[in-house]
Amino acid sequence: MATIPADAADLLPVTAPQPAEQQQPDRWTFSFAPYFWAAGINGDTGVFGLPEVHIDENFGDILKDLDFGFMGAGEARYGKFSVVTDIIYSRITTDSATPRGVLADSVDLKQETFTGFMGAGYTVLGDEESRLDVVGGAKLWWTETTISFSGGPLGGRSARDDATWVDGLAGFKGVYSITPQFYVTGWGLIGAGGADLDWDVMAGLGYKFKQSISAVAGYRALGVNYSNGSLTNDIVEHGPILGLVVHF
Repeated sequence: MATIPADAADLLPVTAPQPAEQQQPDRWTFSFAPYFWAAGINGDTGVFGLPEVHIDENFGDILKDLDFGFMGAGEARYGKFSVVTDIIYSRITTDSATPRGVLADSVDLKQETFTGFMGAGYTVLGDEESRLDVVGGAKLWWTETTISFSGGPLGGRSARDDATWVDGLAGFKGVYSITPQFYVTGWGLIGAGGADLDWDVMAGLGYKFKQSISAVAGYRALGVNYSNGSLTNDIVEHGPILGLVVHF
């Protein structure tokens, strides 16, 4: 399953938080973060009992195969409480996936993926230089996969299937101000539900251009292991991520 970022993307199942000194507990504040995630994909996918195909693509491969992608995250905060969201949509078409075994010479893969995370956070530790939030929420997944084999005993076989499921995730996100301009940020989430396992981690360095705008560069990895008997997605996506955070 290929989620091409920028959520990439998952960035963010949780938008990169601003340094704590910017937070004003007596009113709502909002952040929006469009981002670009240069994610490679590694894993296995299959539909309707056909042999699983293996995906092993770096970001250069993904960029070549990407038909369309969108990624963005947001946060609303009031004091210690926050509401966070993250949306990723991607559509890829590739002929670089490889069939398991020797039943086909090559395989074409087309995949559309949407993920939407919505959660709530609460600050458990915080001062003027740092903040640590506990986060919990739900992630909606939708994916449609089409696999076509060429050559060998399976040559000419093709199948398409889709699935929708929801996973519950929980974890932490935090920020630490190094200087008035530079800060480090990150999160770690893990859960399950429709999938056997769903996880997402990120670490990054932020630079504040001014009070309302900053940029974040880092590295993100996420994985999901899902199977419903007719469709299988067992993949890991990882790579550099770059986002612009607008705070108002």
